[in-house]
Amino acid sequence: MIDPASAMSRRSALSRLAALSALGAGLFSAPRRAAARQADDRARVQDLIGRMTIQEKAGQLNLLGDPFRFRPKNVNPLDGQGDPARVSQMIRQGQVGALFNGVGAASGRTIQRIAMEESRLKIPLLFSADILHGLVTVFPVPLAEAAAFDPELARRTARAAAVEGAASAIHQNYAPMVDVARDQRWGRVVEGGGEDVYLNELLATARVRGFQGDKGLADRDALMATPKHFAAYSAADGGMEYNSTDMSEAMLRGVFLPPFKAAIDAGALSLMSGFNDLNGVPTSGNHALLTELLRDEWDFQGFVVSDYTSEQELVAHGFAENGRDAARIALLAGVDMSMMSGLYLQHIPDLVATGEVPLERVDQAVRRVLMAKASLGLFDNPYRGTDLGRERAVVGAQAHYDLAREAGRKSIVLLKNQNGVLPLKREGQRIALIGPFGADVDNVFGPWTIWGDESRRVSLEAGMRAALHDPSLLTVAQGSWIEVPLAGGIAAAVQAAQQSDVVVLAIGEGAAMSGEAQSRTEIDIPEPQRDLVEAVAALGKPMVVILRNGRALELSGAVATAPAILVSWFLGSEMGHSVADVLFGAHSPSGRLPISFPHRSGQQPFSYDHKNTGRPANPALASEEYKARYRETTNTALYPFGHGLTYGEVGYGAPQLSSSTLAWDGQIAVSVEVTNAGPVPVVETVQLYIHDRVASLTQPRQRLRAFEKVDLAPGQTRTVTFTLDRSRLEFVGADGRPTVQPGTFDLWLAPSAQWGDPVSFVLAR
Repeated sequence: MIDPASAMSRRSALSRLAALSALGAGLFSAPRRAAARQADDRARVQDLIGRMTIQEKAGQLNLLGDPFRFRPKNVNPLDGQGDPARVSQMIRQGQVGALFNGVGAASGRTIQRIAMEESRLKIPLLFSADILHGLVTVFPVPLAEAAAFDPELARRTARAAAVEGAASAIHQNYAPMVDVARDQRWGRVVEGGGEDVYLNELLATARVRGFQGDKGLADRDALMATPKHFAAYSAADGGMEYNSTDMSEAMLRGVFLPPFKAAIDAGALSLMSGFNDLNGVPTSGNHALLTELLRDEWDFQGFVVSDYTSEQELVAHGFAENGRDAARIALLAGVDMSMMSGLYLQHIPDLVATGEVPLERVDQAVRRVLMAKASLGLFDNPYRGTDLGRERAVVGAQAHYDLAREAGRKSIVLLKNQNGVLPLKREGQRIALIGPFGADVDNVFGPWTIWGDESRRVSLEAGMRAALHDPSLLTVAQGSWIEVPLAGGIAAAVQAAQQSDVVVLAIGEGAAMSGEAQSRTEIDIPEPQRDLVEAVAALGKPMVVILRNGRALELSGAVATAPAILVSWFLGSEMGHSVADVLFGAHSPSGRLPISFPHRSGQQPFSYDHKNTGRPANPALASEEYKARYRETTNTALYPFGHGLTYGEVGYGAPQLSSSTLAWDGQIAVSVEVTNAGPVPVVETVQLYIHDRVASLTQPRQRLRAFEKVDLAPGQTRTVTFTLDRSRLEFVGADGRPTVQPGTFDLWLAPSAQWGDPVSFVLAR
């Protein structure tokens, strides 16, 4: 006779065993399923390659602007490529592998149908786009978002942008830009993460993960990230767009390559080459860069796409004889897909026929492109992103606008706030809003915004009126245009200021002054706006300057001496609300500068982590001969990297070390007490910098190695602790490899790069 209790116990044990077995199967089945899928994809791709003609192979490597949904600028060399009828025929003939900068679910389905139903091999098209900081919902420009010092925020905005893009029949995103930018004359500073290597690495990782998500590239909300521009494009000589770059191997590997490596390690499966030549070899024809380093050393498994006709530009560089030669050089160097030039489609068949390009190299490039399409799930679901209901539900969702407002206010940097001018009062205070960006909505998105919903742009005026209890207390006067005077503008502005209690000056750069092809010789505020500020400042009214900018600026005259200065960048759709949140104190400012604001334009290129030289200058001295400085200014920043104030009163104690000696394979704890003596809660960004006093290569005066954002209530003191090991002290040696030698190091725990005295410790082997 069976004991019921015993039977029940056995059934319970068997149930638990079954559950554990199922759990184990689940743990092992996911990797197995992924490996099986990849094997299936490789087999499918290899079968396709075996059935393709050389013309069809060249077609898969041919990327054109989408003439159905977006007509790109400067449509050129391939005759008729901007004509929808002509491109439709090319798709039918297998002459197009991808289209870029077309958006829309319904039209995406129509275009894909041509490839899937009317072409011989029915290979799906890859749809790509430049979604740098949002699609319909526009988030802060990447430089502004870098000022938040918040990689998780960058991941969240990238995720929202990807959701909107993926629902609009986009598969690949030409972002993030991960070029470390140290010359503020260069226009594309606005597209990246600023001047620091470490911060750029964190943001590159966060943005790739945000665009691609965590469910695989075949997920409906994923966009394939494309870090750009590989490599050292931002080091253009003189800060001039498209110019040559020249540097040591140690500089290249220590400053400009790490964010790309971080992006690839985060899972990026495509990468864009640059326009520049690097040490005499154009990057879009650079075998050492695109194959020896990227493939052989880093084991990159994705595909490389040229920038807009960059492979054709090998001819103008003087590196290729003609378009045919340029196609040969670029393909052999490692550029897999040609953007817009049509050179691959035109010349690959003959280059293979003559033996100048091995068929194996063409097959390799095609395999990389097709495997990327397979990773995106396009062979199984070629119409992904073409669901109209999904597009309506997520594109421009209110949650995305709420995130844009949050990201905007977290990106604002308070440079100075004398006499407690800020925050402004929401009632009982007459405010004059003066400047070309007060009522303006044309310059809230910033550069590289193609599809933003213009009907939902929030001007500074609109944001301020919404925040005021009595909107009639706000008077608005334009004062000047952005770059030219406005007739009668200054007189009207002065009159408005006279009738106010406080003046808010909305000045700076227009969106068209930053971005690609917008290098500047002088990084100052345009003269008509400076004249406006001088006239208003002469009244002696309390004055707040709100800068709109896509780079660090030289501040002079009444702008520099204004009691309060906010850096508001280009904050996107919710700009007016974001600024008002900070301006009126609903939120204390928490942003930090990701770039150094110089004393003078002539200091460029400048970064906080410059070297001491053999004759370091004393920044406390107004003049000093035979030292590393300028006649007019010290080699320092007016507002340094990492600087940013709050509405609190934050003080730092002396840094504390758990030991004055760091063992070679050990760790030490470094900590500091941070106190908010002010009346409002704040978020403080505590930054850890190090300096290697003696090394095998001369070292920067400081390097950021960690930071932490800390919430501080009024009167609260918190201890912030970091763990330091040898890896945080390493630098790139003469052999291109990370290294460090025993010795003495200086350490700062500080609110910015240009602050306080360090403590020291010894790294001992």
